[in-house]
Amino acid sequence: MKTFLSTAVLTASLALSAPVAMAEPETYIIDDEHFSMSFEVNHIGYAPVMGMFRDVEGKFGYDEETQQLTSGTLTFKSKSVFTNHDKRDGHLRNEDFLNSGKFPDITFEITSFETTGENTGIVTGDLTLLGKTRPVDVDVTLNKSADYPIGHEDYTLGITAETTIKRSNWGMTYGIDQDLVGDDVRLRFGLEAVKESDWL
Repeated sequence: MKTFLSTAVLTASLALSAPVAMAEPETYIIDDEHFSMSFEVNHIGYAPVMGMFRDVEGKFGYDEETQQLTSGTLTFKSKSVFTNHDKRDGHLRNEDFLNSGKFPDITFEITSFETTGENTGIVTGDLTLLGKTRPVDVDVTLNKSADYPIGHEDYTLGITAETTIKRSNWGMTYGIDQDLVGDDVRLRFGLEAVKESDWL
């Protein structure tokens, strides 16, 4: 009996001291066929000009058990800006705005995630634009994670997100003093990302 109790105590002690297996964040790859990013900026006070970037790539970590977005990076090609007006798009690519020749990439690197609700949170990341890097908070909604019902049928996470930035914080000041182009830029995102183990 004494030996049995000693063995039981030893077994319990080992069980308590053993490290608990924690789920590791999975890597998700942006599906560029199901990615939408739009921006809005006021034009002379009349109406917002709306546009998008059509060339984007990226990946990030996501822990489904804790619903935490972890480190990751999105890269937008500045030359891919599109507002459905060739002359305006050319202007946006020059030195007054995106300076695409010198700065071909716009990047957003995730630094932290704060949960705000059952499926919502705030992603904080470093936005690098025109060679300057500044922190930005993005409101995020985690819409759905499940095996895709059609097509590739891989495990997929769907996200919507939005934020507003002041472009002058990155040195983009064209038209602000004359009230020709607004300083505030509203950014909105809708994306699907596929778990890397399934995607590759």
